[in-house]
Amino acid sequence: MKRTLKTSLLSLIILISILSVSGTTLQTDPSMDAFWMKFKPAVLKGDKEAIAMMVQYPISMPYGIPAIRTKGQLFKRYRDLFSRQADATKCFPEAKPEADASSKHKFSVACKDAAGNEVVIYGFVRTRGVWKLKSLDNINE
Repeated sequence: MKRTLKTSLLSLIILISILSVSGTTLQTDPSMDAFWMKFKPAVLKGDKEAIAMMVQYPISMPYGIPAIRTKGQLFKRYRDLFSRQADATKCFPEAKPEADASSKHKFSVACKDAAGNEVVIYGFVRTRGVWKLKSLDNINE
């Protein structure tokens, strides 16, 4: 009787643990979604002023391309960030943010390059409770 009770309790604890872990992985951060719903239309409209408020400088760039360090550089190099590696205006309407498994303060959005490979990654970070674009990376470079 005691053995059956112990086995039942152990099974129940394991089941609760599995359900709680799977439940947390399905949840997304509402602030991440809210940020994405502001950032995406700003890029689609080409609203450089709005985008400038939603980035953390310096914005790291793919290998061999200098970082974007100021608002002025962002305005001059806007195409480098949103058109040269991948066309964000084509990618962002269907793109979905993906939370970083290693940190609740990071997420990314993947886009396809000209060859159709999903290798261009926009990286976002949350600092002081605010999400910002932090990087652009091409995982092939």
